[in-house]
Amino acid sequence: MKYLIIIVSMWVASFAPTWADERRIQTTIQMQIDAFKKDDFVAAFEYASPTIQSIFKTSDRFGLMVRRGYPMVHRPAKIKFLELETIANEFWQKVQIKDEQGRFHVMAYRMISVDDKWLINGVQLLPSEEVGV
Repeated sequence: MKYLIIIVSMWVASFAPTWADERRIQTTIQMQIDAFKKDDFVAAFEYASPTIQSIFKTSDRFGLMVRRGYPMVHRPAKIKFLELETIANEFWQKVQIKDEQGRFHVMAYRMISVDDKWLINGVQLLPSEEVGV
């Protein structure tokens, strides 16, 4: 029984993100947001996965999509990294973003590793649970 518990624990741990992965994932997201703040869509586009890059084709189209669809990501007032989850063998980093109007948004960043680099493979706006005071 003791060996079964050890084997199961090791198997579960193999699917959990490591601290190093979490740090690198958060750095990738932070660097892309920093590029957005400078309107450097060429640099921001480099943090997108090949799939995302093939969808938008150019950094200009990518930047237009972000400005129109995700203004809170384009010009955040503040960001806070929440939990990193593994769902169906995919890594999802939750990020709380405070926009320039003071509203809070929670975004889920879908991350993939390509050539030992973490890249953003999509962003999803999660339903708000914000409660007014």
